[in-house]
Amino acid sequence: MISFTSAQLTAWFAAFIFPLARILALVASAPILGNKQVPARLKVALAFAITVVIAPTLNIPADIDPASARGLFVLVQQIVAGLIIGFSIRLIFSAVEMAGDLAGMQMGLGFASFYDPLNATFTPVLAQFLGVIAALVFLSIDGHLYMLAALSDSFRDFPIGSGVPSANAFRTVAEWGGSLFSNALQFALPLVGALLITNLALGILTRSAPQLNIFAVGFPITLAVGFVALMLSISYLGPLVEIFMQRGLDTVSRIMLQMGGH
Repeated sequence: MISFTSAQLTAWFAAFIFPLARILALVASAPILGNKQVPARLKVALAFAITVVIAPTLNIPADIDPASARGLFVLVQQIVAGLIIGFSIRLIFSAVEMAGDLAGMQMGLGFASFYDPLNATFTPVLAQFLGVIAALVFLSIDGHLYMLAALSDSFRDFPIGSGVPSANAFRTVAEWGGSLFSNALQFALPLVGALLITNLALGILTRSAPQLNIFAVGFPITLAVGFVALMLSISYLGPLVEIFMQRGLDTVSRIMLQMGGH
């Protein structure tokens, strides 16, 4: 008759529950996988499947009891690590949508918005359009697979049972977000600049011809110039997302190393 001791059962449970916590946190916060339209059962099943593959390769200390104070602390660590990985990748899409939001407001499309199920809020139509393109580019370059590879590497850089994460890791997350939004602003600047010149020209035209109805003439011209500038700059969005993705993976690796005390 096969029998198991309570220590063995605790070790097996710990070897599964700790990786599952980090993977579940990633699936819940990652772009595309964390979409609210994806059923929760599918997310949990995907997390379980990934855990079954990754857990046997991990070296988890056998003296960590999940029901103890140390075990709860380690569990919180895993959740924070998974959220940081997913949040760092999600920032890429937030930055692209911010660029679309800025461009849409300058074009006069600030009033046109659709419901965004990803963020459970109303998003300007141009921001959502660029977000969809960014998601397609993300899938086309196998970004979801690279993200899972970064998750697997995170168990090596920040092993389960490590000490208290360094504060430098959270600072790196903030710096990564700041660099993303500055680059997104640079992507939107050509379109914003073209529209600024257009508005200046319309202002001079209004001063020289006061009888001109600026609202009837200016809005179509602003839209036309905005769409032409968007058409000329949209080809740079794909390489930009690819660069963001590569930098994001490097940043995630650096953050995990800092959390592991390296």
